[in-house]
Amino acid sequence: MLFDATLRITEIFYSVQGETSRAGLPTVFIRLTGCPLRCGYCDTAYAFHGGTGMTIAAILQQVAEYAPRYVTVTGGEPLAQKNAPPLLAALCDAGYDVSLETSGALDISGVDQRVSRIVDIKTPGSGEVAKNYWDNLNYLAPHDEIKFVIADAADYKWARAMLHEHKLAQRCPVLFSPVHGQLGAGQLADWVLRDRLPVRVQVQLHKIFWGEVAGR
Repeated sequence: MLFDATLRITEIFYSVQGETSRAGLPTVFIRLTGCPLRCGYCDTAYAFHGGTGMTIAAILQQVAEYAPRYVTVTGGEPLAQKNAPPLLAALCDAGYDVSLETSGALDISGVDQRVSRIVDIKTPGSGEVAKNYWDNLNYLAPHDEIKFVIADAADYKWARAMLHEHKLAQRCPVLFSPVHGQLGAGQLADWVLRDRLPVRVQVQLHKIFWGEVAGR
């Protein structure tokens, strides 16, 4: 049965969404274990290994205890686990407003269309630019979002070029986020304003609220 399918879970917690257009909204996060990428600025390396096996039924039961409206499935890289799509579909069936945070390195076409897919496009500064799965652009819907994490001026120029080359803002909302502690948010905002880019500049609210801690 679908509800008997098992995933490895690093943590399930209730917090404020720190990123995307849902920033500031109380949200249950389901952090799956494992990731095939090793971005230089990764802030969730603790999710690379370990975790606890949980059935989809058990995950749903724990999520329901918070009585949330919003649920985010994140990682690691959630799509590295074969049972992530069934989990996402089950969360939608349960009536939640569901989003997926994914690295952009794996195929999103099998993800339930009700899910808002937040797809990274890895910049050169990540060290993983070669892992971008560009075919994902063909599957984006208006309720999905594209995210660039910007480490420096070179990353910004590259992201700006990709924005124009692929007409990304015509596909779905585009987010530019500075690497926390490496690039000032004000500097990034100045560049976006100077170039009049059709993107949302975002910061990681949870780090402003609580710093670099797990479960937030």
